[in-house]
Amino acid sequence: MISKRVDAIGGAVVIDINLFREQPDLVREALMKRREDPAPVDQVLELDERRRELIQQVETLKAERNMVSKEIGKMSDQAERQEKIAKMRAVGDQIATLDEQLRQVEGDLEALMSLIPNIPDPAVPDGDDESQNVVIKTVGELPQFDFEPRPHWDLGPALGILDFEQGVKVTGSRFYVLSGVGARLQRALISWMLDLHLRQGYTEKYTPFIVKSAVLYGSGQLPKFSDNLYRDHEEDLWLVPTAEVPLTGLHLDDILDEADLPLHYTAYTPCFRREKMSAGRDVRGIKRGHQFDKVEMYKFCQPEDSPREFERMVADAEAVCAELGLTYRINQLCTGDLGFAAQITYDIEVWSPGAAEWLEVSSISNVGDFQARRANVRYRPEAGGRNRFVHTLNGSGLGLPRTLIAVLENYQQPDGSVVVPEVLRPWMGGIDVIRPEA
Repeated sequence: MISKRVDAIGGAVVIDINLFREQPDLVREALMKRREDPAPVDQVLELDERRRELIQQVETLKAERNMVSKEIGKMSDQAERQEKIAKMRAVGDQIATLDEQLRQVEGDLEALMSLIPNIPDPAVPDGDDESQNVVIKTVGELPQFDFEPRPHWDLGPALGILDFEQGVKVTGSRFYVLSGVGARLQRALISWMLDLHLRQGYTEKYTPFIVKSAVLYGSGQLPKFSDNLYRDHEEDLWLVPTAEVPLTGLHLDDILDEADLPLHYTAYTPCFRREKMSAGRDVRGIKRGHQFDKVEMYKFCQPEDSPREFERMVADAEAVCAELGLTYRINQLCTGDLGFAAQITYDIEVWSPGAAEWLEVSSISNVGDFQARRANVRYRPEAGGRNRFVHTLNGSGLGLPRTLIAVLENYQQPDGSVVVPEVLRPWMGGIDVIRPEA
């Protein structure tokens, strides 16, 4: 019930209500840094005050009813007894009215707080949008070619491994078909990345690609991003926008043992998003679509360990780029570009020589206890005391198809062929060069 979930504010849902009560200016400042309206802070405080007033009124009336009920049981005067009974009926009606008001206020409070984003980490640079993100590291030199490198939207069809027309025929715009060696290369990337993450200490999970709304709520996707999600309108089921969602849901409402932390998971899923995309350079080829593949990394850990686990996850994603021999850079997102659930985020971009641009292949975030509160994921301290919320972290390791784009464009040869990166060859059945199909 909503009332149970809102009663857990400051316990098991969204941002701790005590932060609003005790440090409202901090929350206002956080929203302004994100370039969002701080007005909801005052609305939360008003609803919270009204909620507490109603709870007090209900508890006072219930205490009065209980006390009078005991008195009624001892009364011998029938007239006086009936008068008290009638009065308590009126009190009962009043309690019912207040309970309904309380449910409404609690529902409004939960709905409002569910749309308030996470508090940015103090280390996040202030900025309006992606143009003010900070490049903190670049690894490798931009590749030089003695010929004009072709973009993947020309290279792929010429090799016979990428077909845009068939994708449109089957589904519509922003869909495509990978064929033959192209499909195998995509599968090789996924398998190799999963195996790399296993060596890095992650446990592989094969999760459902469809989830319940409670799982999307817990991960921070609902209600804010409902318009970007595909859903089954007959049942409470949604297609996953990222493996982050079902991985969050694995421990929905769980109390973990401290000795089991940290938990490191990796998973492959197709991802489905109803993104609004306009025509133009930014969406040419297969850079953006409504369906794409991604390998995800995810961590549950103790709060004091999350900064260190964040740096390790960034390094784990970097290793994918490095072993593929790709030139990459790391951007720290500014406050105005930070994701809804994130406290701090680093994006990893690889150089795409054919399209002549940097492509984001990974976004790594420390979410703090934001998702854990929504999904009610806690752990039991070995030293005793109250259960605590875990911290969660997530990162692409990496996202397809942009990694596929980078491989095709960086490893292309003057004759139009593409050399298969050495680390992928064990998954390619002996194919080391992709040549135009006859």
